[in-house]
Amino acid sequence: MRRALTLTALAAAATLLQACSQSAASGYFPLEAGHTWRYEQVSEWENNTQDKETVELSTLGAESLPDTVPGSGKGWRRRSASGVDYWLRADDTGIYRVAAKTDLQADPEPDKPARYVLKMPLAVGTSWQAPTTAYLLKRGAEFPPEIRHTHKPVVMTYQIAALGEAVKTRAGDFKDCIRVQGTAVMKLFADPVVGFRDMPLATTEWYCKGVGLVKLERSEPTNNSTFLNGGKLVMELTEWQ
Repeated sequence: MRRALTLTALAAAATLLQACSQSAASGYFPLEAGHTWRYEQVSEWENNTQDKETVELSTLGAESLPDTVPGSGKGWRRRSASGVDYWLRADDTGIYRVAAKTDLQADPEPDKPARYVLKMPLAVGTSWQAPTTAYLLKRGAEFPPEIRHTHKPVVMTYQIAALGEAVKTRAGDFKDCIRVQGTAVMKLFADPVVGFRDMPLATTEWYCKGVGLVKLERSEPTNNSTFLNGGKLVMELTEWQ
């Protein structure tokens, strides 16, 4: 009887630890329905041009996913005002995206493998990988100018770089934030003199407890390439609920 009680206690403890892990990650990236985030996104290129746009995301709650998406059960749905839906799951490994769909697609397209947003444990040094592309790099004289339309995605390595940071945004000042840094390289033809060169892609993201993503910075410099135009992007939270 004592052994049975001990096993029951261990099972209960494991369940509790798993629940804590889920809540720890979800606390920095809310998934439940009813939240809305609005960001100002500013892109600045090396040729002194600039674009500004508003990015809005909202949470729609959990729903069943089709059999084409790996795994069973439901996914937490997020929708962008630009017409893209994302489905995420949370477990003791972290929070990860399992599918995405634009308004032009009939069914969600599964992420293979799943894309982590935050990986457990929430500790400095925790790392993971996910595909990325060039969002800012452009050619100067070819069509299409955007590199992302002609080059395959590359692997970006993400790492939790700091915990407990404070971040100031137009939506307010936030404490207890996780800073995540991502780095990758994309080999591109820079110019006839140097030929191909590894172009650095870098991302910094801040996730704050109870709020989620409050700021994102992206850097894609060209290092003086004569054929390419790079730049920087800053996405900052302006409103949320």
